[in-house]
Amino acid sequence: MIGLESRGQTLIARLAGELDLQVADELRGRLDEALEAHGAVHLVLNLEGVSFIDSACLGVILGRYKRIASNQGTLVFVAIPPRVRRVLELSGLMRICREFPTEEAALTGTGQEVDE
Repeated sequence: MIGLESRGQTLIARLAGELDLQVADELRGRLDEALEAHGAVHLVLNLEGVSFIDSACLGVILGRYKRIASNQGTLVFVAIPPRVRRVLELSGLMRICREFPTEEAALTGTGQEVDE
């Protein structure tokens, strides 16, 4: 469901599968723990492997956005599948979060060097 990598001040979370109520608490906990442990300012969510997302996980993402934004950081999306994009658009998250085609572009867009 989630792979995590720290690159400088950025946490990259590679999400996969169905992001629904059953995984929302685990997703929240793992993201919060990793953000804290790595002192991350920015969060990159790679959604390439996500097949479904519901309101519970949208809430998790919004909560992490608020946490990141309160520390002058950014939350960005990478590789959003069309079905997931539609849900993100309807939720309003696409209006407040940027999207990048690759993780490298996202790292550059958040001010991180690609080769950190």
